[in-house]
Amino acid sequence: MKLLAIDGNSIVNRAFYGIKLLTTKDGRYTNGLVGFMNILLKLLADEKPDGVAVAFDLPKPTFRHKRYDNYKGTRKGMPEELAQQMPLLKELLTDLGYKIVTAEGFEADDILGTLAADCAADGDECVIATGDRDSLQLVAPGTRVLLASTQMGRSVTVNMDEAAVREKYGVEPRQLIEVKALMGDASDNIPGVAGVGEKTALALIAEFGSLAGVYEHLDSPSIKPGVRAKLERDKEQAEMSRFLAEIVTDAPVPHDVADYRPGPGNPAAAARLLASLEMVSLLDKLGLQQSAAAAPPPTAQTDAPAPARVEALPLPAGLKGPVAIAAAGDGYSIVRGGELYAAKAGDPAFLALLADEKTEKRVFDAKPLYTLMLSHGKRARGIVFDGKLAAYLLNPSASGYDPVRLAAEYGVQPAFVCGDDAAGVLEPLFDVLAAACEEQGMTRLLGEIELPLSEVLSSMEVTGILVDRAGIEQFGVELRQVLQAELAEIYELVGYEFNLNSTKQLGDALFGKLGLPARKKTKSGWSTNAETLESLRGMHPVVEHILLYRTYQKLNSTYVEGLLKVIGPDGRIHSAFSQTETRTGRISSSEPNLQNIPVRTELGSRLRKYFIAPQGRVLLDADYSQIELRILAAISGDEHMQAAFGAGEDIHRATASRIFGVPFELVTPQLRSRAKAVNFGIVYGIGAFSLAKDVGVSVKEADTFIKNYLSEYSGVKHYMEKTVEDGREKGYVATLYGRRRPLPELTAANRNIRALGERMAMNTPIQGTAADVIKLAMIRVFQRLEAEGLTARLVLQVHDELIVEAPEEEADRAAKILGEEMERAADLAVKLTAEVNRGRTWYEAKG
Repeated sequence: MKLLAIDGNSIVNRAFYGIKLLTTKDGRYTNGLVGFMNILLKLLADEKPDGVAVAFDLPKPTFRHKRYDNYKGTRKGMPEELAQQMPLLKELLTDLGYKIVTAEGFEADDILGTLAADCAADGDECVIATGDRDSLQLVAPGTRVLLASTQMGRSVTVNMDEAAVREKYGVEPRQLIEVKALMGDASDNIPGVAGVGEKTALALIAEFGSLAGVYEHLDSPSIKPGVRAKLERDKEQAEMSRFLAEIVTDAPVPHDVADYRPGPGNPAAAARLLASLEMVSLLDKLGLQQSAAAAPPPTAQTDAPAPARVEALPLPAGLKGPVAIAAAGDGYSIVRGGELYAAKAGDPAFLALLADEKTEKRVFDAKPLYTLMLSHGKRARGIVFDGKLAAYLLNPSASGYDPVRLAAEYGVQPAFVCGDDAAGVLEPLFDVLAAACEEQGMTRLLGEIELPLSEVLSSMEVTGILVDRAGIEQFGVELRQVLQAELAEIYELVGYEFNLNSTKQLGDALFGKLGLPARKKTKSGWSTNAETLESLRGMHPVVEHILLYRTYQKLNSTYVEGLLKVIGPDGRIHSAFSQTETRTGRISSSEPNLQNIPVRTELGSRLRKYFIAPQGRVLLDADYSQIELRILAAISGDEHMQAAFGAGEDIHRATASRIFGVPFELVTPQLRSRAKAVNFGIVYGIGAFSLAKDVGVSVKEADTFIKNYLSEYSGVKHYMEKTVEDGREKGYVATLYGRRRPLPELTAANRNIRALGERMAMNTPIQGTAADVIKLAMIRVFQRLEAEGLTARLVLQVHDELIVEAPEEEADRAAKILGEEMERAADLAVKLTAEVNRGRTWYEAKG
């Protein structure tokens, strides 16, 4: 039999610190749980054990504390974020059928030692999983330690058997007790012999075999006088340290290894717990999807009647609502008051139902339904609620949204049971999600922004934007020529040819051949990532060429070759737009991602020339001017910033004038540039170090810039402080339209994580409100173009920019609508401005 013995405290600690802080929508921490379960699943897959024991420490003194009061006295307490997860981890492991093992007065190490000894006595194999090197003393025939460690910034597991211990330390595993007795252990506050380190301790034990052997041979000439004096002075301390270092093998735990075979557990409870913790991917990995669907909520009556089983009926013509609709396989499930119907996407009865404005439809993911109807030349009407969008608003950081998982997460029991697990939960799930949105003040956000936006995005996806295939292909030819020229220049500057895409070879060239200062090291050698290269700028001309080469290489592979692959038969690119990917509410796009088309370099901006209007039509482009700064001025109420915008001043010149103390008309381009960096950086919580790097001044000067800014714009300073304070108190921050973003980072014990939370708290209301405003503008432009009978169509959205394709004869009217609706999208204390330009290409229309 093979037993997997896990040091629960050690592994969950490594998991907790190895994964960024994660929480549920109601603020419960889960990163330790997620990491631990991922490690456990990997251990199970790799080792395939017959039994599993998870040992935990108890928060009580052990026999070691009784011998030495200061044992582990220097250790900090467990972070509250992790402490909250410990009972949940134990509950989950128990529900999954694994044995939790504790012993009062003993540590987890002693339990592992006892289990290893029991396995040896029975001729069984024991594999110990831990991050604590103390357990290496347990390695023996039939006992291995899987030591979790970090190498070059990556988590790795090292398989330590007897040979591996001998190779690494030069002593037998049991002799590591003697080594620790001499060198001590700062983490456990074991004193050892003061002044004797690991190297000396290993050498002494390798020669004399044990602590007792060392003291028997104190007069040996191989022991230096200084070491001898230390050993004589701290003999009693060393003997106590040996007692503290030795793991015992007789802890009072079940000794029959067969007792640790996993039991049946309680899969339904495990599924319910995982769902409530939003650890939905683990439901799949553990095969608990069915249990999640069937598990009653914690408050459900255990003797409640089981939901009825129903069969799906063909969707009849003229079905009236209200109904609930969700995708099911290659068709759709339609639910009405517990009745279940099924339809294929193109069934006339289903299309008629979607077109019926008088029949209320609550759906899970409206956009594909709008798209389906557009593909048949029709419009979907009467969609009043979208469960997927509601779930996103309630928890924007979730990894995905699925009706069955959401039902388990919210404790929703199926109204009936059928072949389609999702169908039975739709109606009660929609009720719960709608109530939660109402409770959190997001009903209007869902109904007036997100839901109508899904129709706009569907229309944009179906319409697409025309591109010049031949132009893109020729652009690719030019790019490859530029790449070859850059490559030749790099080889010339380095002095030889090498593989520029090899981190090792590039590192050798930069840090070996050219002698540039190396930064951090990775598994494959010295880092040559973008951050490293940026830090080397100006030290050698080759660095600039390498950065340019990488820029053009990405431009070619991602945007030239990438765009050519996704041009449709109609000559258009039909990007997919998503509302549920970002935490701030911004729209994202994929296949291709048009949000990231580069514009900073001349070559990158040229790519816009190949997005074109058909013959007889033009592209209209409108971009909000400094929308985030205008929203900051409005939200903060800062009178100076509002006055500058109200007077139509250049906000960056106005800021430069104030923080640098020069008249407005004497602000130089350099001062304006620095003020611009402060303006845009301030709500991201930019520090003096980062600002100094951005604008090329000393840290002291940058610190002065920031202090002057916050002094001059006291309203902004007050906004930043109050937003962080409110976020810490409430657990979230919100946009002007009520969109919430949970920020558990604000109460984290770790200073760096807390600082990250403060930066997100300051920026999210600004960036999120800007996202809400652009969405409102899209809806209003879309609806007004339709209401006025124009054939002009919204075809693209990129950040704060909207592009409309219009017939030349409609261009003036469409341009007027585009500008007016963007500027009227929000009624703020500061006016929004959007200048409209036109052209045959996106490049021309950008102006």
